[in-house]
Amino acid sequence: MSVATTRSLLDVLTDLFFVFDADSRLVEWNEAAVEVTGYTDAELRSMTPAEFFEGTDVEAVERAIQEVLETGEATVEAALLTADGERIPYEFSVSKLTDERGVPIGFAGIGRDFTEERRERERLHRREQTLRAMHEIIADRDCPFTEQVEALLELGRAVLGAEYGTLSRIRGEAYHFEVVSADDDAIEAGDVVPVSATNCELVATRAETLVASDVARDVPGGAERAGYTEWGISRYLGAPVFVDDEVYGTLCVYGTTPDSVQFSEWEVTLIDLMSRWVSYELQRQSASERLQRQNETLDRFASMVSHDLRNPLNVMQGSLDLAEETGEPEQFDRCRRAIDRMDTLVADLLVLARAGMELGETTAVDLGMLATRCWETVPTSHATLCVETAAVVRADETRLQQLLENLFRNAVEHGTTSDQASVPLTVTVGDLDEGFFVADDGPGVPPDERDHVFESGYSSRREGTGLGLDIVERIATVHGWDVTLTDSADGGARFEFTGVTRATGG
Repeated sequence: MSVATTRSLLDVLTDLFFVFDADSRLVEWNEAAVEVTGYTDAELRSMTPAEFFEGTDVEAVERAIQEVLETGEATVEAALLTADGERIPYEFSVSKLTDERGVPIGFAGIGRDFTEERRERERLHRREQTLRAMHEIIADRDCPFTEQVEALLELGRAVLGAEYGTLSRIRGEAYHFEVVSADDDAIEAGDVVPVSATNCELVATRAETLVASDVARDVPGGAERAGYTEWGISRYLGAPVFVDDEVYGTLCVYGTTPDSVQFSEWEVTLIDLMSRWVSYELQRQSASERLQRQNETLDRFASMVSHDLRNPLNVMQGSLDLAEETGEPEQFDRCRRAIDRMDTLVADLLVLARAGMELGETTAVDLGMLATRCWETVPTSHATLCVETAAVVRADETRLQQLLENLFRNAVEHGTTSDQASVPLTVTVGDLDEGFFVADDGPGVPPDERDHVFESGYSSRREGTGLGLDIVERIATVHGWDVTLTDSADGGARFEFTGVTRATGG
């Protein structure tokens, strides 16, 4: 094979090929050597290895050449110095050349640009460090959940170069900032904004990660949202957070500077991993809270069976004994009242037990129509229902029915005093921005008693079981709603339910 043919074959290589003679003068090279170094063929001829490097790299190359002459082979990493002064990281594999008698006549080798390889190694190293940091955060069981999430958001912001990171909870039409990591105080934990203003609405609606390095370009209608027009959110990456197979909210990072380059697959995966851990932890907390409620319910059952049911049983026993002795029919009336009391307690206990269990299927429920049906089951001879809502909410209809019936019964039974028995009572069901309310125009609840009304056994009537509002609170809790008691516009009691999800069309 001719020298010219050999040269043409070597020119196909993208790596550098070189041959130095016994005097360490360059005598052969390929086209890649010309292109990379920037020297002409004339300039390359007779150059020495030291002329292609500078600083400590010169010493490293000279040691490698000595090793080649002694052992036959060597590998060295050094920055190749080009004609215009650029330094390019290279790995050189060098072998000794000998004649047919074994006498050294020089050395030859291949030079491979490992800039990308090094960058890839550095990228992998950084990712490994990120995953290690993430593991340390989530493995710290002594760290409160909120602080863990904040640390994850700070890590995500650092990796993605974002100004903000948040864990949100979406409740109806409201977007609640639960955990915030930010460079400033433009947003803080506890802030609430309309969900329609955020890109997170799309994440929740689609139940999938939203990737937008340029919101105006990548998100249909994104440039019209208040998050873009008022807050300047131009770069966004957010993933859904799930609890009980429902979208709880989002975990997202975002900034105010758009980027022409899309988020990398690694960056998207990182945020997805974080959101999945947050989902798992919230799910675990939810299950733990349910178990705690069930245990509390069992404790209450034990207490009520041993105390509340025993009282009417004792009354019955005493009345029957007296009836045997005296034959007075009044004693049998006392027995019947005791039986009625026991029947009420057992019925409320069963409802309370079911109220603390997991929800059945949630469906679209017309709140006004259900309230009207519930009203028909409550003795309300002196009371009137006023329905001021057309809301359609997502709920377990059976549980919501129990909630409304207990509220109506509570309003009617406590809505008038003994000297107001003939005073008409109005009970109103109406809308809130994030839910609904049930209010009456009765005497209300004294402020110093409001903290106790939801406690099991609390009742202002001696014949009451004290379970009705406990049932109401438990049903609200398993739906993920908050319930508060305040004054109505007419001075009566007003129960407000927030965090209620509106169904489509409601």
